[in-house]
Amino acid sequence: MAVRYDFRQYRDDDGGVDVEEFLRLLADDVMEHGDLDAAMDRLLHKGFTTEDGERVEGLRELLERTRRRRQELERQGDPEGEFQRYRDWLDQIEATEANGADDLLREAHESGDQRRLEVTRDLVDQRAMQRDLMGQRLGQRLADFREYEFISSEARQEFEQLVSELNADLLATYFEQSKEMLANPDGQELQRIRDMMDALSTMIEQDRRGAPVDPSFDDFMEKYGDFFPGAQSLEDVVRMMAERAAAAEAMFNSLSGEQQAQLRELYAQMMQNMELDFSLSRLVSNLRQATPDIDWQRAHRMRGQRGGSFSDATSLTEQLGQLQDLENFLGRAHAAHGLPEVDVDAVRRHLGDDAARHITRLQRALKGLGDRGFVDHVQGRLELTAKGVRQIGQRALRDLFGQLRDSPTLGAHRSATVARGGDREETAKPWEPGEPFSLHLPQTMRNALFRQGPGTPLRLHPDDFAVEEYEAARRSSTVFAVDLSLSMAMRGNLVPAKKMVLALTQLIRSKFPRDFVAVVGFGETARELRVEDIPALTIDYNYGTNLQHALALSRHLMRNERGERQVVVVTDGEPTAHLDDAGEPFFSWPPVAETLQRTMAEVLRCTKAGITINTFALDVERSQFPFVEQISQVNGGRTFYTSVDELGVYVLDDFVKSRRGA
Repeated sequence: MAVRYDFRQYRDDDGGVDVEEFLRLLADDVMEHGDLDAAMDRLLHKGFTTEDGERVEGLRELLERTRRRRQELERQGDPEGEFQRYRDWLDQIEATEANGADDLLREAHESGDQRRLEVTRDLVDQRAMQRDLMGQRLGQRLADFREYEFISSEARQEFEQLVSELNADLLATYFEQSKEMLANPDGQELQRIRDMMDALSTMIEQDRRGAPVDPSFDDFMEKYGDFFPGAQSLEDVVRMMAERAAAAEAMFNSLSGEQQAQLRELYAQMMQNMELDFSLSRLVSNLRQATPDIDWQRAHRMRGQRGGSFSDATSLTEQLGQLQDLENFLGRAHAAHGLPEVDVDAVRRHLGDDAARHITRLQRALKGLGDRGFVDHVQGRLELTAKGVRQIGQRALRDLFGQLRDSPTLGAHRSATVARGGDREETAKPWEPGEPFSLHLPQTMRNALFRQGPGTPLRLHPDDFAVEEYEAARRSSTVFAVDLSLSMAMRGNLVPAKKMVLALTQLIRSKFPRDFVAVVGFGETARELRVEDIPALTIDYNYGTNLQHALALSRHLMRNERGERQVVVVTDGEPTAHLDDAGEPFFSWPPVAETLQRTMAEVLRCTKAGITINTFALDVERSQFPFVEQISQVNGGRTFYTSVDELGVYVLDDFVKSRRGA
């Protein structure tokens, strides 16, 4: 039975982002503004729509989700409601006690025993006075009731239940995972809690000193693992305890001053009664030192109307703290540097699966750029690598070929030919649609065999085609001279010019590797540009269009090159600057005669050196741009008048035609 293999471009199962598409979206912004870091931030914050039409939410939309969720939780929290519940419960206990006292007094009266009646009346009056003298604050009132001898057994049982529930509630503010276990903590269980806290404090202190940890983590988890489900290391245990303890502090800090005083009073009483105060204070101190990244002073504005336990309020503040951290991250600049650290599971817990999916796709797209070698971190900033620039150039080239193929006036008249201007090489390359070819049969058959697997018949697919390569008979040299004057950016001409240069340099380097290619940018003066720097290239804010210097530099760069040589000039205006005898730039608008004369002198030098000058004039009428006509007349090169939208297609069409004829 033959095995059939299918191949496709890799995409993550949950809808990964095509890294090349992500780079394309980035490249458009980089071309426009010249800053990859800023472009990455804008793309990550605003999100994007894939070529398939799917929307990937940006950090800005996720930030709004986070804010809405935080505000929703703030409207739920109401620690005052818990205070009121315990106050009401004490009122009910007091009423039960008063009713019990009344029943006892009535029974004594009905007994007819005067002595019993007197003793009972004294007891009832004494207890009533004790209750009247009790403090009004919840903590003081609880302390007074602890010293109170109940007349009613029912009231006493109710109070014991209240104390038990309150103790468990307060304990669970720090030990949320053990809430059920602490519902009725006995002496043995409380001792176990003390031992756990002391052991954990000892481990943290030893770890901080760099000493061996005793007990070992495994021994600790064997004894106390039920407090820390899922923990895999001491760091996990410390983080779980610290986040919960910080949330408890945040819950305290979120209360009014009066409420804080009452709750801290309750907590102090409970910890003293259970003899846990020293152990917990020591542990919290160690946790603070071990987690300096946690904000222990955090507070939240809780304005809900529904009551809830103090431990539930602590859980709520824990969620609010995580949401606040996420909100702070999503709202900050340079999000790309912190995006890999976002806890996707936390996003899923708080914002749902959909938000987690968007964060995951952004993370994987960002990671993919680095894994594929398209971007790199240089001195704390993201920069395109040479490979990334080549990838952008390839995309721009494909776009230009697509425009050329679809243009009704360009390229449609060309006939497919196979140029064999040189000797055949013993190499083959993949065939590209629209390209004339001579089939390299052995490589084509091997490609089909690898794709289809063993067996006959062997069925060919266009992806299998490999074509023969021929050595070019003559080398060509091209310098792209791009106008970087202020007007190019103001008129929106610079970005299309950069795309054209990237596309054509990529074409030359990939299809004609023996050719010479260079790029010159010119404004007030001219300078050679690295192709890798072109995406981030910005305009020269000094005034001037120094074509003279650009041609001189281009001629210098090709001084040792043989074969056909050309300068491709892309500009949107006439020369307005030149270098004087001292080599200093001179600018004038309108251009003075000396500028035109010095520029034309350089045109003559290029002509004598056999260098062709082809000029692509952008957004100008022929009558307004007479100097380029003179260049064409003197040099013999051509002048193209084109809009910025057609620049790349015109240059590509002209280059391909001339190169095929070479």
